Amino acid sequence: MLLRTDILSAADGDAVSVENAAAAGDVLLVCEHASRTLPQRAGDLGLSEEALSSHIAWDPGALDLARMLSRSLDATLVAQRFSRLIYDCNRPPESPAAMPEKSEIYDIPGNHDLDVAERYARTAALYVPFHDRIDAIIAERKAAGRRTVLVTVHSFTPVYMGRHREVEVGILHDEDSRLADAMLAGAGAAFRVERNEPYGPQDGVTHTLRLHGLPSGLANVMIEVRNDLLKDEAGKQAMASYLTGLLQEGLGRISS
Repeated sequence: MLLRTDILSAADGDAVSVENAAAAGDVLLVCEHASRTLPQRAGDLGLSEEALSSHIAWDPGALDLARMLSRSLDATLVAQRFSRLIYDCNRPPESPAAMPEKSEIYDIPGNHDLDVAERYARTAALYVPFHDRIDAIIAERKAAGRRTVLVTVHSFTPVYMGRHREVEVGILHDEDSRLADAMLAGAGAAFRVERNEPYGPQDGVTHTLRLHGLPSGLANVMIEVRNDLLKDEAGKQAMASYLTGLLQEGLGRISS
């Protein structure tokens, strides 16, 4: 069981990583579900290796894709270093999905009956430093007179609850659809691209956009890629190239 007052050990390291911190580009990339790693004290949360390697624990391929975009766009990348099973940083603390008791077909015993102290400890150790780091980067850029465009990078499973998903790339937005509209206008036919699929704001998936993008009026978008398109290096490179062009064209449209 987790110690309620100490979620991360010294061996675990920081909750958040920042890559390409000195980037000159306008885009700030965020990858909330980058890792399947659990803190040492969490053990396996009562889950099998199959479950811990599946999409319920992380977004397979998303971090590699985000790193490629970081290079092609010269963008800073902020990534969560621990599994969303311990805390999903794209959910607010009051959401049941922040520390889910069940995800798709998998029951998560280690998340059952969490008391207030443990929920608070997980929030303080994982959610708060992650979003504080994003806030700090945005504030530094604003003070320097720099533009910031917030782009979050995710992947999704091709089959969910037994249902095959036809969409290949989702362009998601909340109340501010400027960048999403511009990207969808230039999406072309290379991939099946859809708005607010396979999730949308009604599913609570735009928390990071709402927290950091909307209050400051930053152009923002959430990208979802079906993870079977990210299984090998060639697939990742092809998607990174496509999304780089889509983002650059979209940013050109909203700045003109």
